[in-house]
Amino acid sequence: MNIFLTIALFAFGLGLIIYFAEKLVEGTVGLSLKFGISTFIISVIFIGFDPENLIVGAAGSYESVSGIALGSIIGSAMVASALAFGITAIISPMKFEKAPKQIIIIPNISILLFGLLSLDGELSRVDGLILLVGFIISVYYLIQLNKKGIDIKAHSEVSESLEEAKELSRWKSIVLFTISLLAIIVGSELLVNSSKTIISTLKISDTLFGMTILAFLVSIEEIARELPAAMKGKSEISYGNVAGSILAFFLFNAGIIALIKPIEISSVIVNFYLPLSFITTVIISVFLLRKEVSRLAGALLVALYIIFILYGYL
Repeated sequence: MNIFLTIALFAFGLGLIIYFAEKLVEGTVGLSLKFGISTFIISVIFIGFDPENLIVGAAGSYESVSGIALGSIIGSAMVASALAFGITAIISPMKFEKAPKQIIIIPNISILLFGLLSLDGELSRVDGLILLVGFIISVYYLIQLNKKGIDIKAHSEVSESLEEAKELSRWKSIVLFTISLLAIIVGSELLVNSSKTIISTLKISDTLFGMTILAFLVSIEEIARELPAAMKGKSEISYGNVAGSILAFFLFNAGIIALIKPIEISSVIVNFYLPLSFITTVIISVFLLRKEVSRLAGALLVALYIIFILYGYL
């Protein structure tokens, strides 16, 4: 396939994914509201939910391109936690009135569970089921915390979708959900298949491509989600985006992707990418416990992302 046509198909697929991802969340939330599910439950379940990452990862798994599948999990999580959160802190340092330890610990446990299941070099269907059970337990735990009066901030995209979805009828929600889902599936197939040609042309591994280039392109809108909230003094929403993204990527998305087809985990994932992702989350947790993420802390997070990106190219 001509490289220019490949790049055009890649860009078109990416455009479909990014545009319809928000529409899919809106349609899903609309359906949930119409079936009587409470707004709090919707917010918890969809905190950090990024359908573009899930479906791109699922397509990568189905097409046996494990690097793309893992990039949609680990690479995208690093974009949300290190790059987007770091840039947000550099531009608008964040202070937190309270930082419940019960919430902060969840992202760390999510990555640890994923890492432990990856030690044998494969994320099997059984592992995927375990991750999904872990996601369900985490959501139940968050719901119980809310009942005890511990506040949980919704993902900013979900907050917006809640307002927009209230205007939708049940049928409009179904149509929006269906069209958006089909568009993202088509976009993901175009993206994954054109990525194979790009990977071959650039002579790099699918792991490196998925972890760096593709994860960055699919997840860069994280900055647009986290920065406005921090600049408005809503730091909890910015962190909610990070915590929710990690929870969704490492438990829900990874679980679904592994159920579709087991994922091969290379040694570089186990020995470098996962440990660095975990270290990044621990560092953010320390900042949260101090109730402040300064510009210096933001610079450190961005530096960790740069190390994450450059490792495979050096």
